Amino acid sequence: MSEIFIDIDSDSDFTIHNIPFGVFSSEKYSKPKSICSAIGSFVIDLRELSEYFQEEELLQNKKVFKSDVLNKFMACGRPMWRKTRSEVQRLLKKGSDIDNDEARSKILVPIVEAEMHLPANIGDYTDFYSSKQHATNVGTLFRGKENALLPNWVQLPVGYHGRASSVVVSGTPIRRPNGQMVSPANPTTPAFGPCKLMDFELEMACFIGGPGNNLGEPIPIDNAQDCVFGLTLMNDWSARDIQKWEYVPLGPFLGKSLGTTISPWIITIEALEAFKVPNVEQDPKPLPYLQHEDDFNFDIALDILIQPENSKQMGHVSHSNFKYLYWTLKQQIAHHTSNGCNLRPGDLIASGTISGDSETSYGSMLELSWRGTKEVHLGASGITRKFLNDGDEVIIKGACFQGDLRILGFGDCRGKILPSK
Repeated sequence: MSEIFIDIDSDSDFTIHNIPFGVFSSEKYSKPKSICSAIGSFVIDLRELSEYFQEEELLQNKKVFKSDVLNKFMACGRPMWRKTRSEVQRLLKKGSDIDNDEARSKILVPIVEAEMHLPANIGDYTDFYSSKQHATNVGTLFRGKENALLPNWVQLPVGYHGRASSVVVSGTPIRRPNGQMVSPANPTTPAFGPCKLMDFELEMACFIGGPGNNLGEPIPIDNAQDCVFGLTLMNDWSARDIQKWEYVPLGPFLGKSLGTTISPWIITIEALEAFKVPNVEQDPKPLPYLQHEDDFNFDIALDILIQPENSKQMGHVSHSNFKYLYWTLKQQIAHHTSNGCNLRPGDLIASGTISGDSETSYGSMLELSWRGTKEVHLGASGITRKFLNDGDEVIIKGACFQGDLRILGFGDCRGKILPSK
């Protein structure tokens, strides 16, 4: 890639190798919401930049760049996503049509002056349970080591239907929920009140793109990658005590629908191609409709930090990786649609909590504190947690590296806990 006309810090998430997609607005520039990309410390207004596109397919579909959400662009399919990314990279080169003060002033908006929004209208949201380490940890905590994984877990990607209306963009506060809970002293008679065991869940999520599929028509696993528009960071907040009481026999409900936070930026599969790694070996071998030989796993380093209210100390509590997932995105999509369920552009498919083998790679406070039996230290300040306090802000970060060199990042996924009402 030729040299570009913008200086980029070495720790920037938004390098020329990235070119993520999102939605922003800016009062200073008096513009409505616009779809965008990012480079260095700038948002790239695609509504304005599209006036300089030369690729024929992009010119024929120019109206999608005038939208205020990404759904129409997501529906266009991989060839157009790829060409758009290439055109953005071309126009960022020195000497391009926008390498002048007039064009830059219209197209490039400082990120600090931009308000980021949910990148798409999310029609449906499905949360999977695809980390074997996480599922084993949770099963051990609640059923014992000998019965940690139920028989179906290694045969299919377990999931449940989440609540799209409570998916919010990074920076949106999350209110501690009220709900029914039981105590060890009174295990069958609930009380109603504020959640006492508030937790985060380190996840990543896939936005569905392409035309989707018609009701009754499964997506074959060999075509599933064409439905993956890109990946974003996710924190699927959990009220553990509410969830424990309510989830039998139908699964998560109010303990999960209280809020789900995602990063405003979606990183494309094209950008992640260089970070593909082998899929996790699966034993037993899944049924034929879930089998694929090509690698569709990615080396994405994930970090969780907690910033207590009124504290200068930010505690780094976990370092995990997307590559630990047992079930791939292709398997999740193939299984999701195997009964004919239809997916649509803008739908959200979440990985489930991502945990590694070591205690320092667990993706939830439930695991890190081992169900409240251990203190989790938030740095050198002496502050500890078993679960989250009001005022705690949870920050999830993701990045891809080549050796020690940071190549691209995902932007922050952050949310602060407010007291219950």
